[in-house]
Amino acid sequence: MSDKEQVSHNTDLDHQATGVDPHDAEVGQIYSAGDNNEYIFIGRQKFLKSDLYEAFGGTLNPGLAPPSLHKFANPAPLGLSAFALTTFVLSMFNARAMGITVPNVVVGLAMFYGGLVQLIAGIWEIALENTFGATALCSYGGFWLSFGAIHIPWFGILGAYEGNESDLKNALGFYLLGWSIFTFLLTVCTLKSTVMFFALFFFLAVTFLLLSIGEFAGKVGVTRAGGVLGVIVAFIAWYNAYAGVATRQNSYILARPFVLPTNERTIF
Repeated sequence: MSDKEQVSHNTDLDHQATGVDPHDAEVGQIYSAGDNNEYIFIGRQKFLKSDLYEAFGGTLNPGLAPPSLHKFANPAPLGLSAFALTTFVLSMFNARAMGITVPNVVVGLAMFYGGLVQLIAGIWEIALENTFGATALCSYGGFWLSFGAIHIPWFGILGAYEGNESDLKNALGFYLLGWSIFTFLLTVCTLKSTVMFFALFFFLAVTFLLLSIGEFAGKVGVTRAGGVLGVIVAFIAWYNAYAGVATRQNSYILARPFVLPTNERTIF
């Protein structure tokens, strides 16, 4: 039997087993088939539902997805840990904990852990074919690198606004507002995931929004509220990171995922 005949034969078997002709499927179409809906078709590719990855914050996977062709370690906990620690330190400053008003201690974290390490984790997600994880980790890695650059005199960013405090506050307000909008867009992509996965992005978006309003309005109280919420975001990120690291082989305490009511256990 030639290769072409073999492919045709396999396609006919799939058609008989699932009742669906793969040739009729559009490339981007997703649907289930089989006597017990045990098959998932993603375009013209067929998968057993049991073989697909479910939504899980520990892998930054927002919904059912095919397994990656590449066998690498899960980079999501590394990126989440980098994000969490840097967010925690900055948020403590924003909350005015212990009366601290100078944020420069976070610059080292922002450049190397929250920035560089998180960016590397995001690139790793690209290799694992996790588009959401790659977009989130690379983007927030870029956020921390840009935050560090703002506070490093060599870049001259803060110096350009010297003597013009109102322009600086408005500029930072727009900077934070843009990140809030971006984070809300990612939040929409987590509506079929888990509670802690969704909470991470939702509260992060609100944190950016509060910090933005604090800069625009010059209200320290709003900025402090954003700082307090940011601390909560950091602990949620750590929770998701722990969920991705802890297994029955290395821990007695596992992070059980609680799916959102909108999670249908299917891809459509």
